[in-house]
Amino acid sequence: MATWDDVARICLALPATTEATSWGSRAWKVRDKTFVWERPLRKKDLAELGRTAPTGPVIGAAVPDEGAKAALIAEEPAVYFTTSHFDGYPAVLCRLDRLDEQALRELAEEAWASKAPRRLVAEHRVGD
Repeated sequence: MATWDDVARICLALPATTEATSWGSRAWKVRDKTFVWERPLRKKDLAELGRTAPTGPVIGAAVPDEGAKAALIAEEPAVYFTTSHFDGYPAVLCRLDRLDEQALRELAEEAWASKAPRRLVAEHRVGD
């Protein structure tokens, strides 16, 4: 089970990443572009999700496109989800307490790569 400390450690290990506060919640950015963030559910989200609304911490993560978002949700609907707030936006919501460290790392790295400048991504991939 991943924690916010795990999120911070994994995100901050990625090149050119900083931690900030956005809308009162923690967010991780690459060159001022948010790629992972804490996303408490709002009243509208809770009403929309109904009984399926998670009770634990929720993480938001950028994804390359709507297809990637749909694939994550279809593959693991108990972990990944979305709300109408994110319709048309390449981001997915995730139940943090249902991620293991490897899944969190993969999510964060993909989110980072979707927001980082191409040159920085290429340099990071070469150095792996």
